[in-house]
Amino acid sequence: MGTPGEGLGRCSHALIRGVPESLASGEGAGAGLPALDLAKAQREHGVLGGKLRQRLGLQLLELPPEESLPLGPLLGDTAVIQGDTALITRPWSPARRPEVDGVRKALQDLGLRIVEMGDENATLDGTDVLFTGREFFVGLSRWTNHRGAEIVADTFRDFAVSTVPVSSPSHLRGLCGMGGPRTVVAGSSEAAQKAVRAMAVLTDHPYASLTLPDDAAADCLFLRPGLPGMPPFLLHRGGGDLPNSQEALQKLSDVTLVPVSCSELEKAGAGLSSLCLVLSTRPHS
Repeated sequence: MGTPGEGLGRCSHALIRGVPESLASGEGAGAGLPALDLAKAQREHGVLGGKLRQRLGLQLLELPPEESLPLGPLLGDTAVIQGDTALITRPWSPARRPEVDGVRKALQDLGLRIVEMGDENATLDGTDVLFTGREFFVGLSRWTNHRGAEIVADTFRDFAVSTVPVSSPSHLRGLCGMGGPRTVVAGSSEAAQKAVRAMAVLTDHPYASLTLPDDAAADCLFLRPGLPGMPPFLLHRGGGDLPNSQEALQKLSDVTLVPVSCSELEKAGAGLSSLCLVLSTRPHS
């Protein structure tokens, strides 16, 4: 299957969704979520979009905010994309399932092959899926079940798909991510370290590993820009977020670090990987 990370192809487009005013209300965002500073959340989101477009050179597509979908900005939960195929997920929460409609249409318009999850017994959040470039790991969490993982395997048959139990109230991508084409980064919690140990047992491929003090810092995005001559980037939490992990991230010498903040959006359950969808091939027009 080639060298590690070759499946992490060069990116051309990124998809985000605007922050609705309803996210400013704890009641609007859903039970148990705190009210957000809307202006700060929108600034963070705007900076993220700017970094994707200007720093990484991606074509940015922004879906408008929808007041009826306060968690709509977490569109990374709504699809799993590899190559020209997009698997539209089935979120565990019925209230979030309408979020996939706008994402489906946008990906269809970009020419991707759309795969639907027709099994009502399946649940899947996209941020429970970690693609390493050679294989998929699917976290079994409160949001994603075995049937959802089976559909990932059925959809992406060219890659091995393994399941990893998630023993914390987090998605798999909230515990670990790819810090480079051959490097897995993970938080220091027992849940994160258990996930990494499980992945090491399940894989046939060698990966280096880097432990970060903060689990949320491992929720990063390794991206190969589509523009010729540009080095690979690691989009990661920064801008004052998670300062204890910043020194450790400097050890990743084979990537250009691009920091962004999402401390306000994090209050609504957002991790960095949930705030955008990145397409790793140039879609058909």
